[in-house]
Amino acid sequence: MLRPFSLPGVPIYEIPDRTGTFAVVTGANSGTGKEAARRLAEAGARVVLAVRTPAKGEQARAEILARHPHARLEVRRVDLADLASVEAFAEAIVADGTPLDLLVNNAGVMSPPTRMTTADGFELQIGSNFLGPFALTVRLLPALLAASAPRVATMSSGSANFGRIAFDDLQWERRRYHPFLSYGQSKLADLIMSVHLARVAAERGWKLLSTAAHPGYTRTNLQTAGASLGRETPYRPNPALRALNALLPSQAVEPGTEPLLYAATGPDAVAGGYYGPGGRFGLVGASAPARITRRAQDAAVNARLWAEAERLTGVALPAPAAGTAGTGQRSGS
Repeated sequence: MLRPFSLPGVPIYEIPDRTGTFAVVTGANSGTGKEAARRLAEAGARVVLAVRTPAKGEQARAEILARHPHARLEVRRVDLADLASVEAFAEAIVADGTPLDLLVNNAGVMSPPTRMTTADGFELQIGSNFLGPFALTVRLLPALLAASAPRVATMSSGSANFGRIAFDDLQWERRRYHPFLSYGQSKLADLIMSVHLARVAAERGWKLLSTAAHPGYTRTNLQTAGASLGRETPYRPNPALRALNALLPSQAVEPGTEPLLYAATGPDAVAGGYYGPGGRFGLVGASAPARITRRAQDAAVNARLWAEAERLTGVALPAPAAGTAGTGQRSGS
C-alpha cells in the first residue's frame, strides 16, 4: 500500500502488519538497515539488529525505542567478514527454535581504497558483501523453512550492472585491485545469489521467497564508515568522485530504504524479483521493478558461482531428498 510521502509526488511504501513475525536485519545500526529495522518493528515484527559492533547496535535500538517505545528489538553480534562469527550467530538463531519469517541481507562495505581481506583471507568486498551473507543465508535455512511464508531480501546495487564475475580471480590477487570494480563484482554476486536462491526454492518446493533490491543513490555513511571498516582514519572519496556525486540526484535514507522494504514485505513481490527507485536514472523515486542485468540471468553461471561460494565458505545445501525440504549445513558435518 502506498500513501503520500513528505515530498510531493513521492509515495512511501506502507508495510503490511507484521505482528507475530520474526526478522533479522544485518547492518541495522545505521543507514538503510536501521531504517528497515525501525519500520519492520513499527509494523509489529520482532527484529534482531544483527551488527558488527554491539555498542552501535544498542545505540540504534535506543533511538528506535525512543520513537516507538513498544518496538520489540534485540541486538546480536555478527561480523560478515568472519565466517566463524556468522556460524555462531546462525547457530544461536536456529537454536532458539523460533521460525524466521524474514532475513534482510543489508550489511556491506563499499569501495575501500586499498585491497583488504577478511578474517578468512577473502578480499574484503567479495567476502563481506557476498560470501558472508551467502553463508548466513544457507545456515539460517532451517529457521527460515520452519516459517509459513519466509523471505530473504538481499541488498544489491546499481553497481551490479557494471560488475563482472571473475571466476579465475574472485579475490583480486592477480589483477590490480580496483575499488569500484570489486564492489560491482560483489553486488552482482548478491543479485545472482538472490536469483539462484529463488530457483533452488522453486525446484525444491520451498515456500521461501527470495528477492533483491537496490537503493539507488541514497545518502548514507556506506562510502565512509563502510570503507574504513571501523579504522581510526576515515575514508574520504577523492575530490573528482565527490564532485560527480554532487551532480547526481540523491535521496534521504527513508525513501532509499523503500525498495528493500518492498522486496522484504511487498504483497506483490515475486520470487527472483528485483526492486529499486523508479525515478531519474534509477537513482531516486518511488519503488518499482528494476531491470536485472543479463549477467545475473545465466543459470549456468549462477549455479557455478553458488557452487564456488559453497566451496569457499564450507557451507552448502544438502542433496535434495525426495519428499523433504533441505536445509543448510556445513560441508562434511
